[in-house]
Amino acid sequence: MREAVRQIGYEKECDRKGRYKIMEDKMVNDVKTGSDDKMKRMRELVDLLNRARRAYEQEDTEIMSNFEYDRLYDELQELEKELGTTLAASPTVNVGYEVLSELPKERHERPMLSLDKTKDVARLKEFLGSQKAMISWKLDGLTIVLTYREGALEKAVTRGNGEVGEVVTNNARVFKNVPLTIPYQGELVLRGEAVISYKDFEKINEEIGDADAKYKNPRNLCSGSVRQLNNEITAKRNVRFYAFTLVRAEGVDFKNSRLYQMQWLQQQGFDVVENHPVTADTIEEEVAWFAEHIEKNEVPSDGLVLVYDDIAYGQSLGTTAKFPRDSFAFKWADEIRETTLTEIEWSPSRTGLINPVAVFEPVELEGTTVSRASVHNISIMEELELGVGDRITVYKANMIIPQIAENLTRSGVKDIPKECPVCGGPTKIAMENETKTLYCTNPKCQAKHVKSFTLFVSRDAMNIEGLSEATLEKFIMNGYVKDFTDLFHLDRYADEIRQMDGFGDKSYENLQNSIKNARTTTLPRLVYSLGIPNIGIANAKMICGALGNDPERILNTTVEELSGISGVGSVIAGTFVDYFADEDHRNLFKRLLEEVEIPKEEITEDSRKFEGVNFVITGSVNHFANRAEVKEEIEKRGGKVTGSVTSKTNYLINNDVNSTSSKNRKARELGVPIISEEEFLNMLNG
Repeated sequence: MREAVRQIGYEKECDRKGRYKIMEDKMVNDVKTGSDDKMKRMRELVDLLNRARRAYEQEDTEIMSNFEYDRLYDELQELEKELGTTLAASPTVNVGYEVLSELPKERHERPMLSLDKTKDVARLKEFLGSQKAMISWKLDGLTIVLTYREGALEKAVTRGNGEVGEVVTNNARVFKNVPLTIPYQGELVLRGEAVISYKDFEKINEEIGDADAKYKNPRNLCSGSVRQLNNEITAKRNVRFYAFTLVRAEGVDFKNSRLYQMQWLQQQGFDVVENHPVTADTIEEEVAWFAEHIEKNEVPSDGLVLVYDDIAYGQSLGTTAKFPRDSFAFKWADEIRETTLTEIEWSPSRTGLINPVAVFEPVELEGTTVSRASVHNISIMEELELGVGDRITVYKANMIIPQIAENLTRSGVKDIPKECPVCGGPTKIAMENETKTLYCTNPKCQAKHVKSFTLFVSRDAMNIEGLSEATLEKFIMNGYVKDFTDLFHLDRYADEIRQMDGFGDKSYENLQNSIKNARTTTLPRLVYSLGIPNIGIANAKMICGALGNDPERILNTTVEELSGISGVGSVIAGTFVDYFADEDHRNLFKRLLEEVEIPKEEITEDSRKFEGVNFVITGSVNHFANRAEVKEEIEKRGGKVTGSVTSKTNYLINNDVNSTSSKNRKARELGVPIISEEEFLNMLNG
């Protein structure tokens, strides 16, 4: 009996241990599975964040919003803390990427570290303690290191990966506000941010053919502008530089103060980032002041920077592997609102790219009502699993630009248009720089020809005032304009135009008056407005004059006939004839002739005064508003104006007759007469 009881007890104990063992194994497996899942998620986040940063920093494209990037970055940091593991490729320990371009590379004298960041003012107060500090805008552009020696700009290098940057000295020389020489004669090294203002960003996007496809914000446009191989392009982009840190200037007593360093840099001729002194007692009101003023800020800012004013104290703290210990970045705690996505609007651009725009129920954000946000591309739509009817949260990036923060319902991407919303042509999805984008494949899509419409309404062409490139783009996208003739019939959409942003009754009436005036024109203006390759206004005048200002002869001229005109070569003749060989072009020209009136030009002796005479104009003018007016007077009388002095030049107009400029030297070598503006006026009136 006892043996049987012992046996039963033994079996129960075995069973209990077996169950414990099973439970223990399960717990271990659960922990192992959970740990494996978290490690897998960590690797996914590292890969995703690195791809997003590579696209943003190297390719000037976006595959996710800043909000989403920050959210995933915070998730990765939490996982690293929890697992006690940091992967070598993690963006939490890597400062940046190697730069990819043909610009020369250079290693920085001191590594340029990132700043630790917070969205909590209490953390800034804790960081300050009893110290006085400097608080300033954290500008959102491209960080540049400038070096001056003996009072002259010697070198400019981008931040790059924090250790190696790109040499952009030639480009920095054409920044709008960088001093090329300064009073200080020692070696000066300073850091600052190259930026493009919101105003210039909008203007450049209107004027540059593909800027709206390549650049989504001022930061990306600035990065592309500063890293150009041709600094003529940089010069046109109105890049500005704001100093934020003085690295070295030997022999100057800075009174151990960062604030004093900023004042000293201003005295040297630099624009410095706006900065205020701050303590733990005043930090809250200072942050509030910057928050109130961000909408009035001309240049993009994605937060604030706090740095100890006491230079020696800050330097004594040293750095972590990634962050300096003397400074902190503050990022705005975004105001977020929940709303419903009502529509995905597809907006074609002049490059054929069709951008998705989220339209949602209006919400109040940072003091204004918003109802639209650009989504940029299909990749971001897929990342958000964005579908009409979804509940979404929205915010203003940098407290300015509406963006989608999260999609709460994630119904999924659907109904990507198979036809272009402007021309009805077929679309295709393309993968570029790991980004899915939608394109219109129709080469004749009106949206791709905004530039041609801009030329058509320009001063030397049909001279229709009140039609900027941005306005034309809106008219085309809304279907008001399909070809040039539609511009003469905008009255069909009078009510819609009056209700557009920037328009009203007065603007609409002014536009209609301008269109009415444009109906009376000249044949050369009409021909030039067509945008025929190689045909400028001067060539148009030359050809129309030689063909008797006869539209029928314009339509049916031959290469041989045109080549016989002085100043018209075989290339120009060929493109002109090829243009009118196209039946669509012929029909358009005939329909335009029905819209306009071309008064018969009287051929007078004065109108042929400069026939066969070639001029070059250089220097400033006094009796005319600009050199373009001088050119117009010459061409009006059958003459031609070119840009450089050659053996075919008859006169060089330069008020500084005795100048040693290259054009004057060339004219003297070739025996070309150099005449002043006064002498030209005598020729004009003689």
